[in-house]
Amino acid sequence: MAKQEFQTEVSQLLQLIVHSLYSHPEIFLRELISNSSDALDKLRHLSLTDEKFKALVGNGIDAPRIDLELDEANKLLTLSDTGVGMNQEDLISHLGTIARSGTKNFLSHLSGDARKDSNLIGQFGVGFYSVFMVADKVDVYSRKAGEESTWKWTSDGKTGFDLEEVTGEHARSVAGTTIVIHLNEEGAQYANGYRLQEIVKKYSNHIAFPIFLTYDKSEWDAEKKESIKTRTTEQVNAASAMWRRSKSELKDDDYKEMYKSLTGDWDDPLFWFHTRAEGTLEYTTLFYIPSKAPMDLYQQDYKGGVKLYVKRVFIMDDSKDLLPPYLRFVRGIIDSEDLPLNVSREILQQNKVLTSIKTASVKKILSELKTIATNDKEKYAQFIAEYNRPLKEGVYGDYANRDTLLDLVRFKSTKVEGLTSLAEAKERMQPEQKALYYITGGSDSMLRNSPLLEIYKKKGIEVLILDDEIDEIVFSAVPQYGDVEFKAVNKSSTSEDLKDEATPEKTEELKPLLEKIKATLGDAVKDVRASSRLADSPSVIVSDEDEPSARMRRMMEAMGQKDLPAMQPTLEINPDHEIIRKLLADPSNSRVDDAAWLLFDQALLLEGVPLKDPTTFVQRLNRVLNQSI
Repeated sequence: MAKQEFQTEVSQLLQLIVHSLYSHPEIFLRELISNSSDALDKLRHLSLTDEKFKALVGNGIDAPRIDLELDEANKLLTLSDTGVGMNQEDLISHLGTIARSGTKNFLSHLSGDARKDSNLIGQFGVGFYSVFMVADKVDVYSRKAGEESTWKWTSDGKTGFDLEEVTGEHARSVAGTTIVIHLNEEGAQYANGYRLQEIVKKYSNHIAFPIFLTYDKSEWDAEKKESIKTRTTEQVNAASAMWRRSKSELKDDDYKEMYKSLTGDWDDPLFWFHTRAEGTLEYTTLFYIPSKAPMDLYQQDYKGGVKLYVKRVFIMDDSKDLLPPYLRFVRGIIDSEDLPLNVSREILQQNKVLTSIKTASVKKILSELKTIATNDKEKYAQFIAEYNRPLKEGVYGDYANRDTLLDLVRFKSTKVEGLTSLAEAKERMQPEQKALYYITGGSDSMLRNSPLLEIYKKKGIEVLILDDEIDEIVFSAVPQYGDVEFKAVNKSSTSEDLKDEATPEKTEELKPLLEKIKATLGDAVKDVRASSRLADSPSVIVSDEDEPSARMRRMMEAMGQKDLPAMQPTLEINPDHEIIRKLLADPSNSRVDDAAWLLFDQALLLEGVPLKDPTTFVQRLNRVLNQSI
């Protein structure tokens, strides 16, 4: 028998699971049954698509099932399946190490809230280890399909594991895995047949394979007037592909049970969309929106949440090609009648059938969300709190559905509390308003206090506050909403919308001062001009339409674009501000030089741009203070 140590992360994981999640130990059974279901799915697929495995049909693999056997007296619970099984290498890989990089994130995501943390177990693919919450020893016997050897893996969940080949009574006669759980004091509560039935129905009722429980059933003997125990075997789950049933046959609780069985989530889903398509293509989809965003939503190695079936045969559950990336939070099932059973990951990317299903599924999901947004604003607000940002990714990347996505996303605004839709903002437009205006480039508080908003507030014109980093990227690619143009208030072109009759006269009057400031600032600015957008502040910087803002530049530099041309904004000054009027009285005054730089530097600071030379800025500021005191 070969003694081996756990990978370091596994040891840490076991400690955290056993000590942090003890208040919900029953999830161990959910996780083990889920693993067995996956193993049965994989073998069924192989037996239909691979000649090597087709030859094994009739030798046990054509009777897929999961068996639970309880030895109440000895506190032993045995779980067996007729799935694909594992060999020596598989046992080391699956039960001794953490292969998926994302799984390591489990360690950093634990919050201390047992209910929340228990959801992470299945999500991060570490479900097997939950068995050590209820066991002081676990024996795993497994035989891989197509191989003759049975391997035994044994561990107490603390000191590592032992691995050996076994023969005789412990050798499996067919492929699959048997797990013998030696229940500890905490796990003794599960040495009860009725409790096990309850857990299976709660979490695994809609697993597509039959689950049988063998236990000592207590029955009343009328003649002897006593309770007697009879060894009995019963099927304890529905074992139906629920998604293939008609919606009229199903209740809300059926959908919720299926969701929890599918995802391991404790909470009910926000929504679900069940569709049966018939005609040129035949397929069924059942999509769920989780009430909370998946923990790996913004990780590069996120796991796809939709399982693909062909004629109820499981094909894969981690493909990122089943839905577009911005809908990666969707969980559920696609079951096609038209795809080949041996469809590969590579073929999926070019498969016309799947492309059609994917296109229709996206439209269905977005259409359903739009209906909810109209009819149940409170529930939709819950959805937006979790998934507004992914929808914005869709606005940028999904041109075919952009109009619908623009109706679905929500924004902060200078006019209303909370969030607003673009349709609502359009309805509130002033008669003289020429566009839907928005501001990007900083935090919510920074944007709301920006000098760029002063004239809009004065005229009662609404401006959308886009404080998410992704907003600037998204709306640089969106020219309009319906027949209304989008315009950024920090772009120079929007000043044309705000000009009044006096603007040309003010510009002419300011000309000597504008020329002086431009000469002083030199190449630091593209231009200096009178502003029609300021009410209370003396100056502001704006950029041309094709130039990135200060925040966008920082993002581009962070992504490795180091050869960006030097920033050269346009400085606008307020012709009605007291400081400007004083400077205008004597543009040749030497103090104008310091004032010009201070007007420019403070405008940069308000845009969140760090000053290149803070020391010189402070020296200028001190000179001006000294002269004014």
